[in-house]
Amino acid sequence: MKLLVTGGAGFIGSNYTRWVLANTDDEVTVYDALTYAGNLSTLADVEETYGSRYRFVHADICDHAAFSAAVAGHDAVVHFAAESHVDRSITGPDAFSVTNCVGTNVVMRACREAEIGRVLHISTDEVYGSVEVGDSLESDPLDPRSPYSASKAGSDLIARSYWSTYGLPVLITRSSNNFGPWQYPEKVIPLFATNLLDGGKVPLYGDGLNQRDWLHVEDNCAGVDTVLRRGEPGEIYNIGAESLLTNLELTRRLLALAGAGEDRIERVADRLGHDRRYSVDCSKARALGWERTRHIDEALESTFAWYRDNRWWWEPLKAAQGAK
Repeated sequence: MKLLVTGGAGFIGSNYTRWVLANTDDEVTVYDALTYAGNLSTLADVEETYGSRYRFVHADICDHAAFSAAVAGHDAVVHFAAESHVDRSITGPDAFSVTNCVGTNVVMRACREAEIGRVLHISTDEVYGSVEVGDSLESDPLDPRSPYSASKAGSDLIARSYWSTYGLPVLITRSSNNFGPWQYPEKVIPLFATNLLDGGKVPLYGDGLNQRDWLHVEDNCAGVDTVLRRGEPGEIYNIGAESLLTNLELTRRLLALAGAGEDRIERVADRLGHDRRYSVDCSKARALGWERTRHIDEALESTFAWYRDNRWWWEPLKAAQGAK
């Protein structure tokens, strides 16, 4: 199969590209605009290892002509490309509406015109909003509360409309918080890990009791691929890890991995509109044959070790952040 992966130079997209190339005989085209969170250093080993099975296209998903030209001849599209950092959406929401909603419409329209066989749209558990108890089901109403999650909810609805209106074979996954190697160091786990490795402090929002379900990116990639190949068009599939931690618990585990004490915690004002808890029911994904394999403790330890051993990748990114 020939796959086109949008946003494949970013965190989850690059990990998925590696997963597919390592576990199948498929060919993968990565399509990426190379914004601040995507860079070719993330894919250097992919090009070296997989040669002609991998191809890169530098272009924006909002460019219909460029995407139409790139998608021609592919069997399936996995659409990761998105603006994804909640804090950035609070201070600059416009880019999120454009990339996540307009960009998704461009992708779906071009896939329909090219008669692509399967189109998987990647979403997030944040579209359900804060869930005080229990787990969100795919059929639950959407209640996004940040410009980021609202733009993702909008993109979900755009993608589904191409299934209901045009019969484009669209599927959707909604995953919990991903972590692992190659994650841009603005997200909490790589930010905290790299700060601790540099001897710095970690900024903890509010009381630290907001809860998230932490999913290693390899498990998400396996789930995404299972849905792509076995899921039913028109359906939505939650992917989670059943590894709920408060932000304070997560911070303490990272401090322990760094051999640091709680004096390295810097309490900061809470994020605006900070959802208290996310948790998803993954029964539909498991019914397709997917299962989580990475335990939270082992996965956190291996992730911390990756950032410790790969300063060459993240140090330039943090230096560029500091220069702005």
